[in-house]
Order: sequence, then C-alpha cells, then structure tokens
Amino acid sequence: MRRHRPWSFSPAAKTGMAALLTAIPLGFTAAPQTAAVPLALFLLACLAAPFLPRSSFFLPVICRGAPGRKGIALTFDDGPFPASTPILLELLAHYRLPATFFVVGEQAAAHPELIAAILAQGHTIGNHSYRHDHLLMLRSCETLEADIRQTQDVLAGMGTRPLFFRPPIGITSPRLRPALASLNLQAMTFSCRIFDRGNRKIRHLAARVLRQLQPGDILLLHDNPPASEEETALWVQQLHCLLGRLSQEHRIVPLADLIDQPVMVAEG
Repeated sequence: MRRHRPWSFSPAAKTGMAALLTAIPLGFTAAPQTAAVPLALFLLACLAAPFLPRSSFFLPVICRGAPGRKGIALTFDDGPFPASTPILLELLAHYRLPATFFVVGEQAAAHPELIAAILAQGHTIGNHSYRHDHLLMLRSCETLEADIRQTQDVLAGMGTRPLFFRPPIGITSPRLRPALASLNLQAMTFSCRIFDRGNRKIRHLAARVLRQLQPGDILLLHDNPPASEEETALWVQQLHCLLGRLSQEHRIVPLADLIDQPVMVAEG
C-alpha cells in the first residue's frame, strides 16, 4: 500500500528558489535585464500549472494507476442527481463494473438516499467540493478548507469519509496543499477525459472514450443529468455501448486497486 510521503518542498517551491538563485547573479552582469528571464519563466509555469490536471507542480496529485497496474478505473463527477445517478447505478450493476463517485457536498446533502445507494452497491465515494465553485482555487485558504471540510462532514454523517479530493474542473493551486493536509486528504485528478461538458456533449461519447483509453487510466465521466429527454436517451445508449465494450475488452478495477490504497473509510 502506498503511504503519504513526508512533507517536502513542492516542485513549485524548488523551481521558484532555482529561478531566484539564477536571477541574482544575472542581475550583476553586463545585461542585468536578463535576470528577469528565469523569474518570468517561473511565473509562466505558475500560471499554466493549475490548468494541467496531471501536474504535481503545487502538490502531489494522483492522476493514474500505481506503477505496474494495468487496469482502468471509472470515476463519475458532480452528482448525485435523482435524474441520473439511479440510471448509472443500474447500468454499472448490469455490467458488474465498479466505480468511484466524486460527489458534490450540496448534492449529497440534498439526496442522502443516493449516497446510500452508491455505497450499498459497493462503489466508493470521493470529495468534489461542496458547491462545485469553478473559482474555488482563487478563494482564500480559509474558504477553500471550509468548503472541502463541509463536504467531509456531510459524508461522515452518511457513514463514509473520503480520503481523496478532486478539485472542480481538475484545477489546482498553491492553497490546496495546506487545505488538504489539514483534512488528511490527498488530491486526485484523472488521466483520461473526453470534455463531455458535464453530459452536455454526449454524441459519440463511447467512441471518444474507447479511442483514448489506455491501461492504468483513471477515466473521468460525469453524473450530471443531460439537458432533455432526448439527450438522456442518447446518454443511456452511449453508456450501454461504452460499459459493454469496457466489460468485454478492458480490465475495469476499483479505484483503490488501481492506485494501491483505500479511497474512503467507514465513519461512525
């Protein structure tokens, strides 16, 4: 089982120190303006890193399976919803596939029966923030920690405590590391996504997933209800195609098995 690493400087901190140590002697050269180059490159890295879900620039992020693990894990974000979660659970049960649901605390609090159904079917649950605020990583450290903690508290009242947090849209920030450390959580993103816009872009969903999927992937899909009955019917048809192919052609494993550590623990 993989364990937490002891605290250490992040790649961002190390890169920042390297940029500063490089800039100082350059400032005393004949062209002191060159001192701005390493600092500018560091700033660009800081601006780009939050939008790279596989990046561990600011904090350790798990985005795919542990070394040597060749299975694939299914994950569903943004739920639960009465109009979509039962459909997903029925299809997963039909194809006997495990999944992890990264739930939004506000939705979980409104629909505790769906959290109970997810757990009763043997799936696992992760923390996906309380309100799915797209700008959450720009909030203060206190607001960020309070948001994540609120979801932990909601789920603890339902008998489970997630060990992983998936930030909205996979965006990270330097503030996330201390917030997660205070709550004994780790960050998890994904290695395969198809930009389905929360089930708003579902045509050819199955083909798009199957074209990209690789052994060891953590696949990101969504638990949002499509916008209309027609789109819902298409979503169900695409899921049938996708899950059927996955069950026949790939080794779908619980997320805990893929990353070689538990995803959640029982609470209370």
